[in-house]
Amino acid sequence: MKRYTKEHEWVELEGDIALVGISKHAADELGDITFVELPAIGTDVIVGDPVTVVESVKAASDIYAPVSGTVKEVNISLEEDPGTINSSPEEEGWIYKLDNIDISEIDDLMDKAAYDKYLESD
Repeated sequence: MKRYTKEHEWVELEGDIALVGISKHAADELGDITFVELPAIGTDVIVGDPVTVVESVKAASDIYAPVSGTVKEVNISLEEDPGTINSSPEEEGWIYKLDNIDISEIDDLMDKAAYDKYLESD
């Protein structure tokens, strides 16, 4: 199950690995994404830390860690095709994976229904 942050990141658990990206709402707001700065593998992050940057025709935006952990893998295909985030933000457009995650932090995030409600009030 995906969980969402108020900063529009999503996280989805695959066993004990957390897949991280930005929501469709964030991708739509940014417009055409032109560059993704991928984090270094092995980087330890704390929930709320800026981990990477996504640049679009409109702006550059920090992408924050939705949970604490260690960067295990990055979506290297985004270097050649950053627009994948626009076309498939919550599937193929994932940005990085974390291991050594603090699973308890997932409980602090919104499920899809709560996120949709948050967007309505935003």
